[in-house]
Amino acid sequence: MTRIATTPGLFPLPDDAKEALSDLKGHQKGDLVSGDESADVSAVYDDVREELVALQQDAGLDRVVEGQARWDDMLAHPLTVHDNVSPGGIVRYYDNNNFYRDPVVEGELTFSGDLAGDLETAAGLTDDLQAVVPGPYSLADLATDEHYGDDADFQAAVADFLAGEVEAFPEAVETVFLLEPSLVENAPGDGADERASEAIDTVASAVDADVVAHPYWGALDEKVHAHLLDADVDAVGYDLVADHDDNVYNVAEYGTKDSVALGVVDGQNTLVESPDTIRERVDWFEDQVPNDFEDVYVTANTGLFYLPVNRFEEKLRALGAATGADDSEDHEDEVTA
Repeated sequence: MTRIATTPGLFPLPDDAKEALSDLKGHQKGDLVSGDESADVSAVYDDVREELVALQQDAGLDRVVEGQARWDDMLAHPLTVHDNVSPGGIVRYYDNNNFYRDPVVEGELTFSGDLAGDLETAAGLTDDLQAVVPGPYSLADLATDEHYGDDADFQAAVADFLAGEVEAFPEAVETVFLLEPSLVENAPGDGADERASEAIDTVASAVDADVVAHPYWGALDEKVHAHLLDADVDAVGYDLVADHDDNVYNVAEYGTKDSVALGVVDGQNTLVESPDTIRERVDWFEDQVPNDFEDVYVTANTGLFYLPVNRFEEKLRALGAATGADDSEDHEDEVTA
């Protein structure tokens, strides 16, 4: 078994980058609703990407994401920059104080290449590249369809769109995290749960990399979990921060894939877990289930953009230390006001 330190990406924008973007004709992160930002704005994001990759490398993470600094919307970005989608306004989803855009799909979801472009650049910075992609069920759930006319057809179209995007990823991509919080927060019912699994399978089958389907903010319903295991993914994620008991129950009762991703670091709380705490949480999970895993992705449960930059950096270091050969540097738990 190999423990792999990583994150689901979605990093906070460094303060100096916020200032630089603000100085560029008032541009703010929330203003990016197309892929056609100016050369000056693109240069800022290129610098941020280099900084975020270097932070992960210095922290000792085994998989490195490009950080998603350009993402105006932390989940719906691939739609908000699409030519046939109106990005919509800021609305509240999931009833947990998270805010996203309401992208309105007004035409066919043709190939974009936006994600692949960022990853091509990141591939020149690291040999341990991991892609972050919204899962097709969550992306369809967060969007409004004014073109396809049927929920099942729309979800299938979103899955086909994402499959085309990930198929264009550079060969350097070793792992793909498909983020699927809607599988927990707006769980599909009978029939829809099977279609959700098929949509995830469509995306996962299109990329030559290890694919992790990563739900979070709780545990999957039993039937949703069972159908998800039918998808062609290499690992399923379990949010042990939000609900460790029900996640353990799903695995112990119904099994899982040969590999898992364990959300053992809180992506929304400024408490910084120590490497010992992270290791203990992984050990506890492994003691509760009968599986002998090939790989365990040791990760934050959610994206980290909720955090202040300093706490975000400390959590990266704790994750790296928890799985690294040299973990002598202790990171004490601390709580901030």
